[in-house]
Amino acid sequence: MALNVQDFMAQVVAKDPEQKEFHQAVEEVVASLIPFINANPKYATGKILERMVEPERVIQFRIPWVDDKGEIQVNRGYRVQMNSAIGPYKGGMRFSPTVNLGILKFLAFEQTFKNSLTTLPMGGGKGGTDFDGVGKSDNEVMRFCHSLINELYRHIGPDLDIPAGDIGVGAREVGYMFGQYKRLANEFTGVFTGKGRTFGGSLIRPEATGFGTIYFAQEMLKRKGEDFEGKTVVNSGYGNVGTFLIKKVNELGGKVVTVGDPHGYVYVPQGINAEMLEFIEPLWARDRRPVKDFADQFGLEWRPGRKPWEVPCDIACPTATQNEIDGEAAKALIKNGCYCVSEGSNMSSTKEAVDAFIENKILYAPGKAANAGGVAVSGLEMSQNSMRYSWTSEEVDAKLKQIMTGIHATCVEYGRVDADYVNYVNGSNIGGFVKVADAMLAQGVV
Repeated sequence: MALNVQDFMAQVVAKDPEQKEFHQAVEEVVASLIPFINANPKYATGKILERMVEPERVIQFRIPWVDDKGEIQVNRGYRVQMNSAIGPYKGGMRFSPTVNLGILKFLAFEQTFKNSLTTLPMGGGKGGTDFDGVGKSDNEVMRFCHSLINELYRHIGPDLDIPAGDIGVGAREVGYMFGQYKRLANEFTGVFTGKGRTFGGSLIRPEATGFGTIYFAQEMLKRKGEDFEGKTVVNSGYGNVGTFLIKKVNELGGKVVTVGDPHGYVYVPQGINAEMLEFIEPLWARDRRPVKDFADQFGLEWRPGRKPWEVPCDIACPTATQNEIDGEAAKALIKNGCYCVSEGSNMSSTKEAVDAFIENKILYAPGKAANAGGVAVSGLEMSQNSMRYSWTSEEVDAKLKQIMTGIHATCVEYGRVDADYVNYVNGSNIGGFVKVADAMLAQGVV
């Protein structure tokens, strides 16, 4: 009996009715995959899709810690180990008050496809906590990270599950978590990626997601005989992804005219230059300061309570969080001349937005393809740790670009509609599925 989207999604929703972000991620993938699975019945017989939407393991735990006032605080931690068919679980840790199990399941599900697309041997996982690092001292963050690892260390390892950074987790947090893991496990291994350069981190890792998002967009533009020279880009975030995305666009001759946070955005019609970028780079990654400070520093226009998708542009790069582009924003982008969208954040666009992009044949790259550069260089960091060796910046960047070019080629292979248009949603979903699915079939019912 052939699968259909409605019946499959009804089963998923019935099991976890409150996990809306997870439902959205699954439905987007299932809509692409079911025609492919029905045409290749071995995947239906093996119940591959039914198995892929169920995590192999979910770990939930409490994190007690003491703040600077001597008061005990308690947070909740999670690790979702989604799929290990092609390698150990791999995915970031997110520190944010918005974290819940549904969001982490969506991220781990997306990560499974993203990691597969890189062709590196990494399964899918994700973790996080409702801890908010904003306003916390270094000592408070350290005590929190150490308490988290007191529980998590028994569930991770270099051949089991390799966490990394994500929203709210940068080099500082990774350093504290790695240090406590090393202390408890009594071993120095590459169990975390995104580490500092002095203890096993890779060159280009902070830049990787932003650079990779632009490398993927480059490949999309290349199919139209175009490049970034003279292009206007709108961007939403100012963490590592947004910051280094701006740097790469500048190098390629384009200009990025916006940078934002949840409270609004800064409009820079002349484009964000090197001096401005130097100010932005530590603003969130190190100092956890609002982006309005950037506007105040340079006397720029601050647009509170608004999103940058109203600004005319050629290319849009969401780099903040999930569902930051809705249907109305997508229509505004298209109306104002945008013809290319490359997602630096995960599931940046709602279903209505994605439908609008595809209906209007916009060059639209979903996050699982476009922002895979971050986890790709995490995989390269794992390789360097295993070899006890470090590649140069040029070598890592070349490998990153090669991986992003390969992901684009996979998307074209599985998503080509006609000579002119590629459905990158279908391409990334089917391309990411095949490797994992074939590995699951080969390993039996496990």
